Amino acid sequence: MSRFEQLRLNWLERFLDGLDRASLNRNGEPAHLATGRRGERAAYFYLRRRGFIVTARGWRTSRARGDLDLVAWEKDVLCFIEVKTRTTRAIAPAEAAVDADKKRMLRKMAHYHLRQLPTRDVPIRFDILSIYFEAGKSADFELFRGAFGWE
Repeated sequence: MSRFEQLRLNWLERFLDGLDRASLNRNGEPAHLATGRRGERAAYFYLRRRGFIVTARGWRTSRARGDLDLVAWEKDVLCFIEVKTRTTRAIAPAEAAVDADKKRMLRKMAHYHLRQLPTRDVPIRFDILSIYFEAGKSADFELFRGAFGWE
């Protein structure tokens, strides 16, 4: 990634964070939803800085419930990335929230997403990105590549 691209991403991320802070709780959004939205935005920038090409955010279809948080290419692999954000590690790791039902829903959504591609013969991977926004610390990211498969 070029220095210019890096600066552009940094500026855009700071700008969006500022807008978020300015509108905090003005729309009555519950704190956990605001945390999740903040995490998904931070995940986008984290992945972009690591060379991922993000092609979809919050992808939905009318054929199934739920959404794909992020869909991105890492080199020649199409990645379906579930983002889990927490403000503490005290209860359970964020990635533990991706249970069997959630995996089933993500697989179904991925299936519908793949049907839109011109070719379905691409390597795919299901990743989980855990993000922790703990008070007094900088954000901590843990990317679990290939966290689960089609089975």
